[in-house]
Amino acid sequence: MSVVIPILNETRGLPALEQRLRGVLDSLGRTWEVIFVDDGSTDGTLQALRQLHAGDTRYKAISLSRNFGKEIAVAAGVRFASGDGVIVMDGDLQHPPELVAGFVEKWDEGYDIVYAQRLSRDTDAALHRWSALAFYRIFRLATGTELPDGAGDFRLLDRKAVDVFNRMGERARFNKGLYAWMGFRSIGIPYEVEARSDGQSRWRPRQLLRFALDGLASFTTLPLRIWSYIGLLVGASAFVYTAIFLTKTLIYGVDVPGFPTLVISVMFLAGVQLISLGVIGEYLGRVYEEVKGRPLFIVSETIGTGASEAQTAAHAPERGARSA
Repeated sequence: MSVVIPILNETRGLPALEQRLRGVLDSLGRTWEVIFVDDGSTDGTLQALRQLHAGDTRYKAISLSRNFGKEIAVAAGVRFASGDGVIVMDGDLQHPPELVAGFVEKWDEGYDIVYAQRLSRDTDAALHRWSALAFYRIFRLATGTELPDGAGDFRLLDRKAVDVFNRMGERARFNKGLYAWMGFRSIGIPYEVEARSDGQSRWRPRQLLRFALDGLASFTTLPLRIWSYIGLLVGASAFVYTAIFLTKTLIYGVDVPGFPTLVISVMFLAGVQLISLGVIGEYLGRVYEEVKGRPLFIVSETIGTGASEAQTAAHAPERGARSA
């Protein structure tokens, strides 16, 4: 059993997390490892992880060369995990470690993916709650992928799901969407989110908006199709508009003012074209990021994983090949 925990500046919260997690994992009666992914911490987190490993070699760590973001950090940790089952969870104790026992129970029943499904978002700000609800609905409608309400990264993945996950090398990652896209036999376990053990959430509104856009752009081309429909609508409107003015001029002899109509039409069409170019640019930008072929993440140091220097220098899944 492997547990993957991405962390960023969580020095003060590590002791409480380790204590609760150890009690749960020991009670399972299975061989286990915990892989912490240090995503560019600056507060001494890496040194704390070294001390943790020195006390118990089942605690391992990967230090990324810089802050790559939570989605990439999760991908890095999962790629280094060796267990038949891999659990992904946050390191701020908002994901209660005690729920792991329920994950394993459902896994033993034959489920390939067991995810935690939060019952409420009372710990979130009102704007975050409303935007999350809207995003889940829009995502399902736009992509056709069933993303369960309240499902996050806190989950257990069977080894066959892990192997598929490791083969997906997108740079603009939306892991919750990838989990849902994989399919497999899945089940949710309801839970209440706990308050953070230390500090405040580092997610900002602009980051959340970018995350939502990445999620939609990674799973659907609907925004591109929408602008095709808008183009058809504008073209049809222009045809009707022209027919009306021709009728007024040729049949009824009404003098049609030309300059204001021309200015309004040009400005409207220019706005439509610029917005559509912006949407196309978003997709082209993502294509550009993918074809550059840069590593998904870079590991500067490993603690207890047994990986060689060559393996940890850079990780990028080969095109058409299984990831390391």
